[in-house]
Amino acid sequence: MTTAEAVDTARATPTWSGGFGRLWTAAVVSKFGDSLRTAAMPLLAASLTGDPLLIASVTACGYLPWLLFGLLGGALADRVDQRRAMWAVDLVRGVLMAAFAVAVALGHASIALLIAVAFALTTLQTLFDNAATALLPSLVPAEALGSANTRLATGQQMAGTFLAGPLVPVLLVAGAAAPYAADAATYGLAALLVASLRVAGPERGPRKAGSTLRAEIAEGLRALWRDRTLRALCIATTLCNIGMGALIATLVLHVTRRLDAGNGGYAAVITAYGAGAVAGGLLARRMSERIGRIRSVFLAGTVQTGCLFAMGTVRELWVTIAAMALFGLMGLVWNTNQVTLMQERSPEGMLGRIGSAFRTAAVAGAPLGAVLGGAAAAGWGLNTPALLAAGLFTLAVASLTPQIN
Repeated sequence: MTTAEAVDTARATPTWSGGFGRLWTAAVVSKFGDSLRTAAMPLLAASLTGDPLLIASVTACGYLPWLLFGLLGGALADRVDQRRAMWAVDLVRGVLMAAFAVAVALGHASIALLIAVAFALTTLQTLFDNAATALLPSLVPAEALGSANTRLATGQQMAGTFLAGPLVPVLLVAGAAAPYAADAATYGLAALLVASLRVAGPERGPRKAGSTLRAEIAEGLRALWRDRTLRALCIATTLCNIGMGALIATLVLHVTRRLDAGNGGYAAVITAYGAGAVAGGLLARRMSERIGRIRSVFLAGTVQTGCLFAMGTVRELWVTIAAMALFGLMGLVWNTNQVTLMQERSPEGMLGRIGSAFRTAAVAGAPLGAVLGGAAAAGWGLNTPALLAAGLFTLAVASLTPQIN
């Protein structure tokens, strides 16, 4: 895409009518509920056991289904009616969370139940997320995709950071089951909103006789590999997510021990990151308007590399707070332009499969990075995960260099 083309694309904005407003509301409401659950579930796990491995297993089951079923979810998203798949999945998730809330209220929660619920929810999410990515181009004009993705990401970030986070302690006063009951209600509302959409999915040609999901997954991976820009972007995103895994897994130790800033300092760092990501929603469109999408991703990664290097070398809390705010801002610039590039460049009928390849690679990178970050912190000091992440981001930016010329 040339810079001139990117200017025209970035200037268009989606209208709230025609379905986008309802999809945006459903996405924000669902993110709000998910954030309530993800904040409350580790606290519930810690109240049930003191075994760090068992507690970590609950979080790990949020990754595992993407590795097992992520590519399958993308292939299914390209086969089915995406709108129906989304509201059906949300209904199932709502029922599942309502049942879980009842179990918690009656005192029947256990680590085994938490693991099973986390695994089931993420398995369903593999279909929902891929279907949502593939459906959006049917709701807004092609020239408005960038703005639509930015509005979706910004709304979800605000709901998760500034609404759900502060509300969790209030809900827990009402009872341990309250966050999960609220999450179940948000799934139901989101399902109703998506079901009310009146939109046709993307045109699909007839499938080849005897075509299998395995063959269709392979076809999507070949299409991704043949597109030089998407291939480079997928490699860069995977490298960045390994770095993110290393950083996030050890960030609490970096702040509370290396910087001796305590829990208050850690809360300030996390809040700065969320605030920066929201601000990134205001910047993403303007950057792509001026320099194009792939150059925006390249610049975002370059700035994030500098932030990580500053965190790893300067032992000051205010530097880490400022670096994480800028890191979050540029992260949203990267993410929204990445998704838009996928939607613009994916061949007809393959967006679900190509999107799932990106997500699966990203999810695989996070736990690998967490292990590397933990080993680096143990072996060479608590600042080394940030420097390790900086090195991986440098490689990611380098892999994008041929695409910006």
